[in-house]
Amino acid sequence: MYRSQKLALRYLVAAVALFGVMIVFGLLASFYYLFPSMLYNVFDFSMAKTMHIDMLVIWLLMGLIGAIYWYLPKELEHEVEGMWAAELFFWIFCAALAVVAVVFIFVQYGSANEFSLWFINQGRKYVEAPRWAAIGIVCVMLVFSYNVIATCVKSRHKMTGILWVLCLDLIPLVVVYLDAFPMDKNMSTDLYWWWWLVHMWVESTWEVLIGCVMAWVLMDVMGTPRRIVEAWLYIEVMLVLGAGILGLGHHYFWIGTPDYWLSIGGFFSALEPLPLLGMVVHAIYDAGMHRLKTANQPAFYWITTEAFLNFIGAGVWGFMMTLPQINMFSHGTQWTASHGHFAFYGAYVCGIIAVLYVAKQKVTGAEYIGGNRWKWGYGLLNLGMVGMVMGLLLAGMAQAFFERAAGGSTLMAYTIASENPWFTSGLWARSGFGLIFAAGYVMLVFDLLTAPRQQAVPKAQMAGQVRAEPA
Repeated sequence: MYRSQKLALRYLVAAVALFGVMIVFGLLASFYYLFPSMLYNVFDFSMAKTMHIDMLVIWLLMGLIGAIYWYLPKELEHEVEGMWAAELFFWIFCAALAVVAVVFIFVQYGSANEFSLWFINQGRKYVEAPRWAAIGIVCVMLVFSYNVIATCVKSRHKMTGILWVLCLDLIPLVVVYLDAFPMDKNMSTDLYWWWWLVHMWVESTWEVLIGCVMAWVLMDVMGTPRRIVEAWLYIEVMLVLGAGILGLGHHYFWIGTPDYWLSIGGFFSALEPLPLLGMVVHAIYDAGMHRLKTANQPAFYWITTEAFLNFIGAGVWGFMMTLPQINMFSHGTQWTASHGHFAFYGAYVCGIIAVLYVAKQKVTGAEYIGGNRWKWGYGLLNLGMVGMVMGLLLAGMAQAFFERAAGGSTLMAYTIASENPWFTSGLWARSGFGLIFAAGYVMLVFDLLTAPRQQAVPKAQMAGQVRAEPA
């Protein structure tokens, strides 16, 4: 095993741990809707929500970095350059994360001055981490980018299409995050650039990263030909550059920007699901060709689920509310949260879990990973997520109708909608299925930590095996 793959395992372990922390604070935030006075003057809802969302971003970032450190030396058959810096910044990253979490939990807020901005909370949604921590994230990404690009330059005669896409994506991965720093006193201007961070960094540069990871996993687990996964990767990059950038306009409908964003955002946002649809078609084709045969069943099912739920969660659920005629009633409701949960789960979580099982097979030396134990985590996580999504959708549609369309968005309409049985039923369902999701996480961790039974690849599985093409 390469030294960088050992570092990848550390990143993946840290990611799984933070995944659990995210679930704890997500459950806590959901209970505030049911019991509004819970933990009054002790720990408020806004900080529970902040911890939930920020842990989501960090654990996914760690998972993506770990997945790339895992596959990069395997792709190039060469150790990653600058490993001492990569290992050092992993521990710095973990230490900084622990400090920020302690500040968020026990300090929470400070006065409106520069000290609070630098050491307590920046106050901007999704990028609440104090400025010193944000600078630390930039340093981690710079070191990570150096590791990848320097290794590719060292082994440039082995460069592949996937690596070219990865290297080019590292530029916006670092540059776009710099939007986390400037703050404009004009709220419309501030939100205009803030959405570049939220949409372009998380939804676009990360989509390309997970696309590269998916390509490697498809070749590794399914034996998919390189030319096919690279073709879809090029299409995804093309549509990210085209539809993705202008599709940013669906965030500009109601923040004081010019009217032309209504047309631009509505049209180009509708094109964003197209590469996701291509992945679904390809996943169906692969599953049919292989007849569900593989030496790593959990990774196979998780990467196939990634393609389906990415299209449904990010594509279909996003398209439902992206047209301005609908978004006028849906934005800021639980409908938005329904889309957010489904999109992140389908776009990133399933893919990272697939990498976890690929790493497990390598670490344990098992020829074949199958059986039934992994299906408990798979089933409970998917059932819990779909249940939460549908509960939030029910609550969001009740808000859109009773508060926005019928009530005219008044304070009284907001109060009435908050007491509507459809709204409250959706929130109870969200919390109930959240507990099922948490049980799925426990089963996932249990299965990952339990050594698989040593057994040869069954003949029925070997019949469908296709070896991945070398770089």
